[in-house]
Amino acid sequence: MMSPSDTARVLVQALPYIRRFAGKSVVVKLGGAAIDKELDQALAQDVLLLRSVGVRCVLVHGGGPQVDAMMRKMGKAPEFRNGLRVTDEETLDIVRMVLVGKVNRDLVATINREAPEEPVAVGVSGEDGGLLTAAPRESGLGYVGDVSHVRASVLHRLLDEGLAPVVSTVGADETGQPYNINADEAARAIAVAMDAEKIVYLTAAPGLLEDVNDPSSLVPRLTSAELRERIDRGVRGLPNAVSAGMIPKLRACADAVDGGVRTAHIIDGRVAHSLLIELLTDQGIGTMVKRERDW
Repeated sequence: MMSPSDTARVLVQALPYIRRFAGKSVVVKLGGAAIDKELDQALAQDVLLLRSVGVRCVLVHGGGPQVDAMMRKMGKAPEFRNGLRVTDEETLDIVRMVLVGKVNRDLVATINREAPEEPVAVGVSGEDGGLLTAAPRESGLGYVGDVSHVRASVLHRLLDEGLAPVVSTVGADETGQPYNINADEAARAIAVAMDAEKIVYLTAAPGLLEDVNDPSSLVPRLTSAELRERIDRGVRGLPNAVSAGMIPKLRACADAVDGGVRTAHIIDGRVAHSLLIELLTDQGIGTMVKRERDW
């Protein structure tokens, strides 16, 4: 247990960050692999604390492992191409059922259980209110879409009402046809459209590692240009490059900061309260990406 003096030091250290981020938007993307009952409770507490000090926090979630599990339960084998789920009509129904009807509802319920006075979390699908307009990625992937437009006013209005939006990443095109949207990309598009101060990716990894086999080789910070060089090495399969599974998140981070988001972060969602540690302490916990080097 922390001593009173240790607690005081933590609070004093957090104060300038609280002042800096008050009134600013922060988009937090929770990966499906990082979803865990106890950790979700800690994340809920983090979101509520940030909200209480004036940070406008939007939670965007994936749910790939949960979709995989449901597909297998229904006798359907998941299929991927270049890291994207092949989504036929039946798979799309499963994706909507799991992401919108299960994962989203569970996260909303967890946050609202932790709310000290009244429920504040509200679940939003990308289909709701035209939040995420989708365009088809390519015919071979079926109903997989890219974000062509974000109606950020939907989220700003909820935040203005003191609510905490929780977004599931199923969007729709202009005819109302739903599409499965990669959650990393959806979070990036939302952060750019909201002119967010930060985007934070909660993953099942410590951050970007110099050596994927050495968790202590964390890269604490780099520019988007430096990150793109590492992504290129990973795409070409060069030695000591980033892993293929990290490339979509890393590319989303680089695109986010180049699109106007102040900083992007990749942190370990398996660590309780990692969001607060990254945002409100000097040492942080993961990898931070900025457009310009100023450290």
